[in-house]
Amino acid sequence: MATTDNSFNGMTERCDECELNTLHEITVQIRTESLEHENAQFSREPYRVAECQRCGHRTSQRMNNA
Repeated sequence: MATTDNSFNGMTERCDECELNTLHEITVQIRTESLEHENAQFSREPYRVAECQRCGHRTSQRMNNA
């Protein structure tokens, strides 16, 4: 479970690489999933991206699957 801390743009989460609860920068990215040019505008999906501020390990999860 993620918890907020006193940092401006970060959350403390479990890092699988560090095997610790570490500060993570959390962002949302819009990604195009279709490789076909004419359908690309209809295949954009939001992804939650978490980057460990200790080791740099990044994870992403499609928000529609959360």
